[in-house]
Amino acid sequence: MNKPLKIVLATLAVLLLAVGGGYGWAAMRTSGILSQTVETHRADFPTPFPLTEEERAALDPSEDPDAVALARAIERGRHLVDSRYVCVECHGQNFGGGVMVDDPLIGQALGPNITTGRGSLTVDYTSSAWDRAVRHGVLPDGRPSVMPAEDFQLMSDQELSDVVAYIRSMPPVDSEVAPVRLGPLGKVLVATGEIPLAALTMASHDESHAALPPLPEVSLEFGRHLAGVCAGCHGADFSGGAIPGGDPSWAPARNLTPHQEGLAAWSYAAFETALREGKRPDGSALVEPMTFVTPYAVNMTDVEMRALWTYLQSLPPTPTSG
Repeated sequence: MNKPLKIVLATLAVLLLAVGGGYGWAAMRTSGILSQTVETHRADFPTPFPLTEEERAALDPSEDPDAVALARAIERGRHLVDSRYVCVECHGQNFGGGVMVDDPLIGQALGPNITTGRGSLTVDYTSSAWDRAVRHGVLPDGRPSVMPAEDFQLMSDQELSDVVAYIRSMPPVDSEVAPVRLGPLGKVLVATGEIPLAALTMASHDESHAALPPLPEVSLEFGRHLAGVCAGCHGADFSGGAIPGGDPSWAPARNLTPHQEGLAAWSYAAFETALREGKRPDGSALVEPMTFVTPYAVNMTDVEMRALWTYLQSLPPTPTSG
């Protein structure tokens, strides 16, 4: 064997060892991350929330307070799912399971069946289990899940209860959904923190959640509450930038603060058009992942839309992150 060929083969061998060693580290690191257990506070709330004394007093004597409470909870839950919490994007239109990620290199993450049918992940869930899953990203056995729980930190007990009531009212779906399986690139991304897990990035799992949402009015408090679902992509300060754990093909999240790089030049009408019609002020179309938002934003009430805008306009003007 001549000397140049020996050098080439030796170089290839070193590269293969480096790649193999790096992948081995990533696989071990990811296994350790996914096997951690996370302790959270224990929430306890009813499903559905009972009527208040005032609501009970306003009922016709022929009406069953428990039946009315359930019907109202289901309707509130329907609105939340249709306009704000986009559960069907991961769990499917019938909540029997959906596709979050399906890529040979990254892996397969399927939204589980959350109906009351066979194969359901949540059929025996208590209120505490729902809280841990949705607002903390923690599985029943304490391990972290791929649930984007950072988007639901501001969800109140009543809102989560309403969503549960609505989902449980849907027809049961018999569907066995495969567990999360990470591919080689997926393991590297989890190991290096490029795919963050909400359960491991939240500052605390000990704080209780508000029992009730703010009053639905055009106020900073209600607007801040609504904006909670935007933080996962647009950042805690809403200054936008690269989306943590997002598809590499996605554009960076827009700056939502009243900065010149953000929404300083936008009017409320332009903001509403962007959310409801998917068009920027210049007429160009929004791109993924904002295209996923428009079908839900059209179901927001005018009060919700104006409250969200009012809150975003109140933020400190901040340059775009990154």
